[in-house]
Amino acid sequence: MNYLQGDTVLLRALEPGDLEFLYAMENDPGIWGVSGTLAPYSRKVLKDYLDRAHLDIYEARQLRLAINSRRESHLVGLVDLYDFDPVNLKAGVGILISARHRGHGFGSQALRVLCDYAFGVLQLHQVYASVGVSNAPSLGLFRKAGFRETGIRLHWLRTPEGFENEVFFQKFRENVS
Repeated sequence: MNYLQGDTVLLRALEPGDLEFLYAMENDPGIWGVSGTLAPYSRKVLKDYLDRAHLDIYEARQLRLAINSRRESHLVGLVDLYDFDPVNLKAGVGILISARHRGHGFGSQALRVLCDYAFGVLQLHQVYASVGVSNAPSLGLFRKAGFRETGIRLHWLRTPEGFENEVFFQKFRENVS
């Protein structure tokens, strides 16, 4: 099987044909605050990234997957495991749904499928996420997915309005007190 499957989404490896979607997402200044980006990416840089996307998570320390709608068979977003730590069995989780596909459950389903993979296949002990306090949709997404709010990083994110706090979430494979 070359994909991970949920009821409404398929998570699959990035393909060369995803270049334009990746270009549009990575160059949207509206998400730069979430991704830590300060400047646009060229198509060449993103093509080079796609050329290396086949690397194993143990080598690259990251796994980025395309989120496809099963019903409409098209790309709706991206989901990542990043800062993969095979010694401590943990990884960060990032998710980005295109603006026109938000609010349709793709994020929730993709996050569930990714967590099932992280815990079931990679045997991770935990996954974690960091979300700015003003990002209400993402805060709701991670809470609904069973992530626990375990900390606040004060003045962590620089925004056009000033510094913003960031919520730190964790989800464990087994119940941890």
